Amino acid sequence: MTAPPRQPPPPNDPIGETLHLLRLSGSLYCRAELTAPWCVDMPPFEGMMMFHVVTAGRCWLEIDGHEPLLLTQGSMTLVPHGAGHRIRSGPEADARPLFDVPVEQVSERYEIMRYGGGGEFTHATCGVMRFDHVAAERLIASLPRVLHVDSWDHDEGGWLQSTLRFISREASMLRPGGETVITRLADILVIQAIRSWLDSAPEAKQGWLAALRDEQVGRALASIHRAPQEEWTVASLAREAGMSRSAFSARFTELVGEPAMRYLTWWRMQLARTQLQETSEPLTVIANRLGYQSEAAFCRAFKRVFGVPPGSVRGTAPTYEGQTGLTAA
Repeated sequence: MTAPPRQPPPPNDPIGETLHLLRLSGSLYCRAELTAPWCVDMPPFEGMMMFHVVTAGRCWLEIDGHEPLLLTQGSMTLVPHGAGHRIRSGPEADARPLFDVPVEQVSERYEIMRYGGGGEFTHATCGVMRFDHVAAERLIASLPRVLHVDSWDHDEGGWLQSTLRFISREASMLRPGGETVITRLADILVIQAIRSWLDSAPEAKQGWLAALRDEQVGRALASIHRAPQEEWTVASLAREAGMSRSAFSARFTELVGEPAMRYLTWWRMQLARTQLQETSEPLTVIANRLGYQSEAAFCRAFKRVFGVPPGSVRGTAPTYEGQTGLTAA
């Protein structure tokens, strides 16, 4: 009997694989129809990311420690670390806290905000979201406090501008299912904004992100990310990277900032914490899934990384049940 052909290995694109692992959850969206003068004071949302896509008109974004940023039609701005900020029509507008602005609830995850003094129009799609994979924690920690993509000038194919126009059209008409279309497209634009930053920012070529891009260390990182349950050693990871053990060990530590085996433990424990928070699976099952032969060894590693036993984080993941709209984030 002829053996079936082996599937080709996945492409060596650790950055792409990391972006693929980003899972959006707890996403809350708002279509804002604003007329000057207006100013909305956005509170901090710890552990969340906020974004604003301007689909008509213009406005200003103010965040402590930065010069005011002009947002024009076709631009997108991320506030990756959930810092409090203000969006306003101009300096003449008095700030109003977000929770004090009335909204129309369209669905559990989508609302419409109509607010302002009746002057010049600004329309925007805004949102608050959380990435719930360990890859996101490491990636978002590398992002600046504000990430602004203006008109997507680098978009040679034009699909991003088309997407923004599509969002704008759906927002103006809000046909049946329109909020679903808008939220899915907004998710794509957030990922694309991060990709744009990764391609162009000097900071994206340092540290962990530089390690992902490295032809050899990146292969080892991708192997850890794909199969954390494997019995990895420095020697086996060096073989994945196509390097000698000593050269790999030195280069991994130089780029990532910590030795390979310590990073492996950190990655496993981050995955473990998510599974403990979101499931009721026995510790033994989670331990085995992440490559630990005994529950005791898993518990020791977890406490060494987090300072608390695994049982203390059971069921502590943020939930959004019973909450509606952006103002419920």
